Formats: sequence, structure tokens, C-alpha cells
Amino acid sequence: MSADNNTTQAAARKASGKKRGKPAAKGAQVPAVQPGTEPGYAARKAATDLLGKIMFKRMPLDGELDLRNGHPGYKRLEPNDRSLVRAILGTALRRRGQIQGVLDALLERPIPEKTGRVLDILHVALAQILFMSIPDHAAVSLAVSLAGRDGRAKPYKGLVNAVLRRATREGSALLEEQSAPGINAPDWMYKRWIEVFGEETAAAIAEAHLLEPYVDFSIKDDVAKWQEQLGGELSCGKSVRLVPEGAIDVLPGFDEGAWWVQDSAAAVPARLLGDVAGLRVADLCAAPGGKTMQLAAAGAHVTAVDVSARRLERLSDNMARMGFEVETVACDLRNYEPDQEFDAILLDAPCSASGTIRRHPDVAWLKREDDVSKLADLQYELLTKAAHWLKPGGLLVYCTCSLEQEEGELQIQRFLLESPEFSRETVDAEAFALPAATVNSQGDFRALPCHNPQKTARLSGMDGFFAARLRKS
Repeated sequence: MSADNNTTQAAARKASGKKRGKPAAKGAQVPAVQPGTEPGYAARKAATDLLGKIMFKRMPLDGELDLRNGHPGYKRLEPNDRSLVRAILGTALRRRGQIQGVLDALLERPIPEKTGRVLDILHVALAQILFMSIPDHAAVSLAVSLAGRDGRAKPYKGLVNAVLRRATREGSALLEEQSAPGINAPDWMYKRWIEVFGEETAAAIAEAHLLEPYVDFSIKDDVAKWQEQLGGELSCGKSVRLVPEGAIDVLPGFDEGAWWVQDSAAAVPARLLGDVAGLRVADLCAAPGGKTMQLAAAGAHVTAVDVSARRLERLSDNMARMGFEVETVACDLRNYEPDQEFDAILLDAPCSASGTIRRHPDVAWLKREDDVSKLADLQYELLTKAAHWLKPGGLLVYCTCSLEQEEGELQIQRFLLESPEFSRETVDAEAFALPAATVNSQGDFRALPCHNPQKTARLSGMDGFFAARLRKS
């Protein structure tokens, strides 16, 4: 079976490694392994539990993987097993359409409802069998054990065993028969991409989402120095990109606050404000603080506003590590009133986050189509409110990490029609060191996950992002 990617293979190798013990004495009775105590069982159970929470309870994966407040079973795991869980979930979510297609081909009839965790158990096991470098027998036996220990799934233990054993023999051939380019995206979402970007680009977006992400770093000062120190590539002229091995916080420059993690597309909106040195700038919906750090590093006097006090605590921790001082305000923007106008405003509005699926594959399955219109209404309310806090002559940058027109281009079209005191300032791709393809026909920044080619496929791409520059007359 083919491996999904290098990170997945590494996690699989660590998880499947076994120490050799002394052989049992001749004639000695080898104690049976108690169900639920097999090596790797706890990791598969955590992966199964988390997949169910994402798919049926719409719980964001990041929250469940938080080591302070996340899933108890995941928090109890050893670091290698936590890496394995993340690798399994990443594969199961990125490849969900392909996995379901194989499952449909192997089942004589759909699995009935109210069968406990059967569907989640099968998806977790098939992710390993079809796409990961994990021994088939381990994936099968642990899945069967999981089914046997679930009250409602137990009657289907034999079905789980039979389906997965067939998958080990027939899975590769069934994968080769699949041809739909959007098979791993929700139907409603993929249809929208086709309507807006065309079939070829929609397919390229879907293909980009299958790759595990790179990591981009925004540099506090001296990009060339830290590109060399980190051994990375330049992305969008200002960010350093690499595929790190091991923990981020052990890389050179972390302790001294030389850089922070931020996708190169997410770093563009703050740059679009231009020279902000000495200006009073509002960063609205600021947490976790990547854009706040950019503005502070550029010499702005920043007021960071966010509805979540807990997320603002994280922002403050990041500011302290970087040596920045900013004002923070925990408040719903709809209830916020500044004591004076700002010279510049950056509004990173709440959105569907459909541009971040490569880094957050759960987003594709957490969102529903009606979420887009609901969020668009909120975005417009925040945009029109923030516009009143800008000084005449000031610049407002509106942005979202979404691929949806309602959350980007259509927002600006409506805003400019209803706010005659504002005009669009186009983005000059060359001046801002951006790939030419990331500036749309209206002159706004429109990045797609398939933009920004680099030396390898893994290093290529960027978050899907939209940003517009709005000047107040």
C-alpha cells in the first residue's frame, strides 16, 4: 500500500517499533493479552473517538488535541502515540472521500445507524491500511478489538474483520478505479469552487489539500539571516518556509523571539497596510496574534481586540516571548467603542476558514453551506462598524482565510456601493513580492492553496486568503 507522506510514515515507524524481549522458556505458558491493552490500542481508540467528535459533534480538532483542555484519552498518550493519532486523523480526514468509496465497494449494504463506533473504527483502520506505512495485521486486529469492546458495535465485530481483510487484498485496486478530482471534498464546497474558479483550478485546490503542510515563519528582523539559520526557502518575499523535523520550539531563534509561526498568506494583510511605524493601528479579531506581532515589529502602536479573553492570554504570551508591548481588549466588536479613531485598521473577520483545509483538514467536515451566509452577515456588520473608527485618509484592510466569494469579493463589492467615502486601493503584486496569480482582476489579494509553487510539492502552496485595501477619503 502507498504511504500518504513522509510525516505519516515517520509517525507510523515510531508507533510500530517493538523491542525484542527474551523468548519464553520452553513449555512456559505465555499469558494472553487482555483486550484493550494491546500495544497501539489506546492510540487507535483516541483516534476513533476524535474522528467521531469531528464528524458527528462538529468539534474542532485543535481543541481536542489541546494538552490542557483536550480529549482525556489523547492527553494520556505518550508523545509518539500522540503523533500517531494526529497522523491517522490527518489521513482519515484528508482522504475521507476515497476511504468511503473503498468502504462502499466492500460492503454489500450500508452500515445501519445506531451501530456504535463501527463507521469511525473502519475509517481509522482504512486510513492506515490504504495510505500509511503501518502493518495491515495491526490495523485489522486493533480495529476488531475496538469493535469488540464497544457495546453497540460488538455485533458487527465479524463484519469489521471481514471488510478490513478484504481491504488489505483489494484496496489498492479500488483506489486506482477512483477518478473524481473532488472526491475528498464535501460536495457543496467543491461545486462552489468549480463555479467560481473553474474545474481545473478546483481540482488543483483539492489536490493541494491532500498534502501535509509545510511551516512558514514570520521573521522579526533580518529575514536573510534566519532563512540561513533555519535552512528554509523564501515564500512571498518575507516568510521562511520549511518542513521541520521535530518540535518547533527547539529550532534556533525560538527562545530569543526571532520569529513566529504564520502562513505566508496570513502574513500578507498586515503588510498591505504599508508603513505603520508610529501609527495607531487596530488589529480586530486579533488572536492568536500573528498579525499583531507583525504590526508591532513594524513599529505600530497596536490595540488588539478579540472576543475571547482566553485567546488574548495566548496572544499576550506570544507578545512577551517576542518582546512586544501592545494594548489588548477582550470584547465583542459589536459592543466595542474606541476612545479615539485609528490611523489604520486590520479586520481579520470570523469566517468559514475554508482556505486553511490543508493545515486543518477537519474544517472541510465541520462547516455546512449555510454557515457561509451566516458568517457573511456577521462580517459585513463588523466591517461597517470598524469603518467608523478609521480616521479620514486612513487605510482599512479587510481579510478572511476563506475561499468563498460571499466572505471576500462580494463583501467588498457591497461595502463600496454602500460606503461612498471609501475607495479600493489595488494590490501591486511586484511591490509586495507576491505571486502574480494572487492578485485578482479587481486588484484584491486572492490566494489559493494551489498558488505559490516551490521546489517540491510539499513546499508549494499557501493558505486560501482574501484581503482588500480600503482607503477612507
